[in-house]
Amino acid sequence: MTTLPSLLTRSIANFVDGVAVAIPRLLSGLVFLALAYVTVRIVLSLVRTSINRLYVGDRELVGDLLVTLAAIFLWFGVALTFLKILGMGDIAASLGTAVGFIALGVSYALSEMIEDTVAGVYLLRDPDFNPGYRVEAKGVTGTVAAIELRKTRIDTDAGDRVVLANREIESRWTHDVPEAEEDAGDTDADDADGESTPAA
Repeated sequence: MTTLPSLLTRSIANFVDGVAVAIPRLLSGLVFLALAYVTVRIVLSLVRTSINRLYVGDRELVGDLLVTLAAIFLWFGVALTFLKILGMGDIAASLGTAVGFIALGVSYALSEMIEDTVAGVYLLRDPDFNPGYRVEAKGVTGTVAAIELRKTRIDTDAGDRVVLANREIESRWTHDVPEAEEDAGDTDADDADGESTPAA
């Protein structure tokens, strides 16, 4: 019959052996985290610098969104690699699969929000759709007051501010040109034709 002291001795020995095996892995993991932190910071800095050159002014929201997505993917990869270094490869694989299913469920639940965000990115990149422009969308005619990632605010001629989801605008909208500008354009064209016509 195994005595209590022998059980304690065996448990302590197993614990010490486990610690001896875990310490090198833990040190390797800490070194990896330090290097990964520096690398991720440098990569995100380069990404932000490049994106800030492309998206300026009202389009900075798009740049911030892209940088945030890049940071999420990078840090998630760092976390999975850290678990593998610690000898938890099975946990890392299970975690990756679980996060994939969770992301799929979240994307389905937030499909309209994602659609608004994607439409907002397209609207922010459209040179014909900017704050101060007159547009017509979903039966609303007015001046674009602000373009956000999910919503666009339009000031109507009656003085009301209408807030529309970007997905409702991006699918179909019209750049509304006031009649005064059209008449001015026609007048300029007629004047140009008159000046170019030689005298008889």
